[in-house]
Amino acid sequence: MLLGAIEAGGTKFVCAVSDLELNIVERISLPTTTPEETLNAVYTFFDNYTLDALAIGSFGPIDVNKKSPTYGYITSTPKTAWKNFDLLGALKERYNLPIAFTTDVNAAAYGELKHGAAKGKESCIYLTVGTGIGGGVVINNKVIEGFSHPEMGHLVVKRHPDDHFDGVCPYHGDCLEGLAAGPAIEGRFQQKAFELPNDHQAWDIEAFYLAQAAVNYTLTLSPEIIIFGGGVSKQEQLYPKMRQYFAELMNGYYATPPLEDYLVYCDLGDNAGITGTLLLAKEAIK
Repeated sequence: MLLGAIEAGGTKFVCAVSDLELNIVERISLPTTTPEETLNAVYTFFDNYTLDALAIGSFGPIDVNKKSPTYGYITSTPKTAWKNFDLLGALKERYNLPIAFTTDVNAAAYGELKHGAAKGKESCIYLTVGTGIGGGVVINNKVIEGFSHPEMGHLVVKRHPDDHFDGVCPYHGDCLEGLAAGPAIEGRFQQKAFELPNDHQAWDIEAFYLAQAAVNYTLTLSPEIIIFGGGVSKQEQLYPKMRQYFAELMNGYYATPPLEDYLVYCDLGDNAGITGTLLLAKEAIK
């Protein structure tokens, strides 16, 4: 039996085929251009295999409500060509098999729960911090979705006392994504995050915002672990600062696991999304 997975990102589509033990048979990366061009390349890849199930972890926002007439659509994305595009419908029209559909960050959270930093646990939050900020949640081994999916990057946060940057979010300005995503760091300091030295003021500001988010997620959802991914989160100097701010903000109110084990970088790195998507494809067979 073979599983298919699509990690549909705003920059690239990663497609993979594996067996039921998640051993990769073949994996490719395609540029995200127009829906027609990108999907034709996706079809060319998967048409070489007889799949038993497929799963999609997509950039968003997407409609995950199975009762909605636009279930399976990419909705209000800034990528104009993909706005209100029926991604799930296009793949169902091509392939008559079970297809799971969720966000890329939900898939990454599920991958980390089953094979990564949260292995052996029943709940986790995965927060990617890069070009944007997005979060996925797994509670009791189930990906959390309601009338829509979590949009955890647009949390309202209080400002760092030394930060006077307006923010980059086109919808909210100074939400978490507007103040802490990669473009916010670059806009504030005129350098990309990876170009800044480890002792730069940027990391204190960044840790302050991410710690606030982690406190709010903890008080709301009580995950067993919060896992960070994405390019900005690769900066090791963030974590001691973030844990310190987290402890100060929580102020002894709420017990958590030791913060060295609670606020952590992902184990699977760039493979979290495709791993989780393959796992969701495997579950779709059931």
